[in-house]
Amino acid sequence: MSKSLNLVLSLLSGTAIVLSGAFVVANWNYGQSKIDILEDRLGDMEVHAQSSNLEIVAKTARANELEEKVKAVQAKALALASTGTFSEPAPDSDGIFGLGRSAIAEEILAWDVNVLPDGRGLPKGRGDVMWGEEVFAEKCASCHGDFAEGVDNWPVLADGFDTLADEDPVKTVGSYWPHLSTAWDYIHRSMPFGAAGTLTVDETYATVAYILYSNYLVDDDFELSHENFSDFEMYNKDGFIIDDRAKTEYSMWRIKPCMENCKSDVKITMRASVLDVTPDEEVVENSLEIIENSSLSSPTILTTDTDRIDPILVAKGEKVFKKCTTCHQVGDGAKNRNGPHLNAVVGRPMGNVDGFKYSKSLLAAAQDGAIWSVENLDPYLENPKKFMPKTKMSFSGLRKADDRKSVIAYLAQFSEPEKTQKLSTENTIDATETSSSLGFTVSSDILSLQGDSEYGEYLASECLTCHQLSGSGDGIPIIHGLSKKKFVTALHAYRAKYRDNSVMQLVAGRLTDQEIAALAAYFEELEIKK
Repeated sequence: MSKSLNLVLSLLSGTAIVLSGAFVVANWNYGQSKIDILEDRLGDMEVHAQSSNLEIVAKTARANELEEKVKAVQAKALALASTGTFSEPAPDSDGIFGLGRSAIAEEILAWDVNVLPDGRGLPKGRGDVMWGEEVFAEKCASCHGDFAEGVDNWPVLADGFDTLADEDPVKTVGSYWPHLSTAWDYIHRSMPFGAAGTLTVDETYATVAYILYSNYLVDDDFELSHENFSDFEMYNKDGFIIDDRAKTEYSMWRIKPCMENCKSDVKITMRASVLDVTPDEEVVENSLEIIENSSLSSPTILTTDTDRIDPILVAKGEKVFKKCTTCHQVGDGAKNRNGPHLNAVVGRPMGNVDGFKYSKSLLAAAQDGAIWSVENLDPYLENPKKFMPKTKMSFSGLRKADDRKSVIAYLAQFSEPEKTQKLSTENTIDATETSSSLGFTVSSDILSLQGDSEYGEYLASECLTCHQLSGSGDGIPIIHGLSKKKFVTALHAYRAKYRDNSVMQLVAGRLTDQEIAALAAYFEELEIKK
């Protein structure tokens, strides 16, 4: 082969090798680029996949959280529905609010009144009987009576001595309570009804003094104070003992008490014979027997010489008679109130005032021809219930002979023969006065309200405590069958404090216009049950 050909072949071979190398390099570079691109894509895919996985996990957790909340809301709704209310309870406090300050020792001492039976712990103060009578008349008498005798079902505070062994004992401050501190502490903390805690310390001492006086335990010039409190002993101070007999419940106090499923069967072992707060003494089984055992003297002629009455005695009697004016009237225009009018009472036959509802015992005395002679008036005024058992006279009596003598002399002035007034028992309630005579009017919008009588019946239970269905309220007004206009006007007058009576003002103040209308509708339809 020629040199030129070999040279050409060598050149061609070298070119081929170079071209092959270039191709290889080119292909290498391309492959590497491809690999880099793929790796980048793979990296992107991995990042995307990882991001997607995190998003899925987050969304799954959120879904689970929402599902739990839905279950909680459903459970709460079910619980609320089962209790019948959807009111949410107040959240528990997880800390303090930083309000107020710690009480100082003096404040705690003032609040923590701890009165012991012997009087220790009582605050310093004093009050006498005469002041106590004024406080009692203003703040207590509307429920407990002017003489602590109790109005209807409200508690009796006086008398009842030596009745604790009777079938119907009369438990009063005088007859039952062993410690005077009980009366002081309870009255100061809890009375008057609806205005507890409004009595001052001195007013409380005075009120307790008057209650003692009403129970014949002190004289009318007595003053009670923290200084002589421990010296006073109650009538029933020895009446309470620890009855540790085996048949009493005392033994049960000495062991751990049973708190659940303690008795397999329940039996009624006793029934209350009287359901009033204080047992009623008005029940008369045999009026004739009562009269036979009473202290009535034979009928006598009036022995008081009205022409020779001592004017000084009469003046004193007028002053003492103020104790009687809550229930009795005398003189021109006198009419029946809680008790009959007393015009011409001295020398008058018993039980003869028309229109007044006497007790059975007094009516029996009247049938026997008894007269209100001086001989009968004197012991009756001294102790009405002792002289004539079962009398409706709630006054505890005049203990001083001079007081009785002066009152009889005063009443004798009005004992000129005259025709006794005939008073109708109808419309005895003051509320029967028209709105114009009351001097108080209500708007036509109020009077036009239509009350629901069934709702009124529901509300009337508190009213019927005093205004009884039988119509016998011992001076408490009858409201059965009262017209709507008169009823509504009266209640609004009490609510506006235009009319005086602390209990009625309190009751009316709690009633809405619609509730007053409902009560009016109920009582207008109501008939007295005999």
